Amino acid sequence: MTKTISILGSTGSIGRQTLDVIPQLGVTVAALTAGTNVERMEAQCRQFQPKLAVMATEEAARDLRARLSDLDIEIQSGMDGLIAAATHPEADTVVTAVVGMVGLRPTLAAIAAKKRIALANKETLVCAGELVMAAAKENGVDILPVDSEHSAIFQCLMGCHDKSEVRRLILTASGGPFFGMNRDQLRTVKKGDALKHPNWKMGEKITIDCSTMMNKGLEVIEAMRLYDLPLHQVDVVIHRQSIVHSLVEYRDGAVMAQLGTPDMRIPIQLALTYPRRLDNPAPALDLLTCGPLTFHAPDLEAFPCLALARQAAERGGTACAVLNGANEAAVALYLRDEIGFYDISDAVARAMDTVPFVAAPTLEQVLEADRAARDSVYSNV
Repeated sequence: MTKTISILGSTGSIGRQTLDVIPQLGVTVAALTAGTNVERMEAQCRQFQPKLAVMATEEAARDLRARLSDLDIEIQSGMDGLIAAATHPEADTVVTAVVGMVGLRPTLAAIAAKKRIALANKETLVCAGELVMAAAKENGVDILPVDSEHSAIFQCLMGCHDKSEVRRLILTASGGPFFGMNRDQLRTVKKGDALKHPNWKMGEKITIDCSTMMNKGLEVIEAMRLYDLPLHQVDVVIHRQSIVHSLVEYRDGAVMAQLGTPDMRIPIQLALTYPRRLDNPAPALDLLTCGPLTFHAPDLEAFPCLALARQAAERGGTACAVLNGANEAAVALYLRDEIGFYDISDAVARAMDTVPFVAAPTLEQVLEADRAARDSVYSNV
């Protein structure tokens, strides 16, 4: 069980909810990192007294130093700071809750330092899954999923003696705010509509990814890496209620499902306490009031990002890094109202067609594919 943690991305949704569960667990904080939200970081530092606090920019770090001059907290910035937090000698577990490719290098550094990884940064496995999982195996490091779907799969696999017993993994998706809409209806949707997720409160980028269903596509790739299964054994179903968080179908026809309220504190805490289960501040599921549970097939015509993700997963190599990098760049443009809803999937498809492909990439080639994918998107705006 975790005793001391570093949280990469402490001011975001996952980071804040992690800090919400640790007081009752007796877990202490070695390091916190954030983007540019200095005010929230100051409050977290005063409450949890980390040894190290890291901001994305030196300007934000200077502001934080001035605010915390009365406390004995080291303050750093940038990627060097992220890596220092990920490898802090007092931390036994690193919660990777930063968004995007920025999480890759610190996660690899934490693995090299033999830290337990509570993984909420799916891009790490999407873009460089083979490298990350090989490093974890070499260093004897556990990677425990924080995403509700992958935590559900992890729980449904408890007691599984051999992965050959598994017929398929079934990831559930809420369908986002645009479930049931066709392409004509979706062409003009704005970010304000896309940010209205029906069940979860999350950051803007992941909420947009849910609206395009790219988030589920990324999770398909992540599941392949985490559980070492081929693409044809990972499926997606739409489950509007977000009560069944995912399922595992076994060869004998049995289907195991993990159910719970849509509250991220449940999978976050399990990643910190595994193999133990302890009381959690999240409300328990009430089967008598949660209503009917429904399931639908995803509409790949209306939501092409899911199909693009499966294409990248099938190809492997740098295709997944290109997919992710192009998507991150396109979503950033969409959030600035510079492109339309389907311009996101169009930009991703164009990058996948044009960025050079490497079948067995090194870390530097993965990072180069990511850079080239972003350049492809920005150069076509």
